Amino acid sequence: MSWSLYDSRGRRKYLVPEERWAFLRIARRVGGEVGTFCAVLAYCGPRISEALALTPERIDDGDCTINFETLKRRKRGVIRTIPVPRKLLEELERVHRYRSAQRNKKLAHQRLWTWSRTTAWRRVKEVALRAGIPTYLCTPKALRHAFGVFAELSKVGLTLIKKWMGHAKLETTEIYTTVIGEEERFLARLTWKRSPPGYRR
Repeated sequence: MSWSLYDSRGRRKYLVPEERWAFLRIARRVGGEVGTFCAVLAYCGPRISEALALTPERIDDGDCTINFETLKRRKRGVIRTIPVPRKLLEELERVHRYRSAQRNKKLAHQRLWTWSRTTAWRRVKEVALRAGIPTYLCTPKALRHAFGVFAELSKVGLTLIKKWMGHAKLETTEIYTTVIGEEERFLARLTWKRSPPGYRR
């Protein structure tokens, strides 16, 4: 593959679960439109432009899903459905009032966030820095990668991860199998048994 989950300096490009949860805690504390935008990025893993394109009509209360148009395709109208926690929809309703907007033909098509990509990127970085995340990981793309990594560590099948992330090829999704999971850490721990005290965790 031409790219991986590690940069040329050997640093990972994704947030580990602890960093992801810390990001979500700060996002909830910040609240408002910034909080909901950050939560959607973390729980759904869209590209930043896909999140900014989200409209009220693409939030499905009955199915408890959010529907994103996959933008990195040759044709428009490719929609992918992401299941989300009910609490996320409740927060989106509290901040954006999307349910009443869905009943209005004009408002149903309006974006939830009217920011530019630059503003959205900056908002995410501010929340990530407050969460204590390393500066080089304070990006929307690190959250997208974290979504894929967390799905892989949670034993979600590659085909479903491919669908959720909007990848055109399964080979792209397979990159997420290269992360260090609990099983690999367990096996590595076995090799630490004869290490000096204090180095066996």
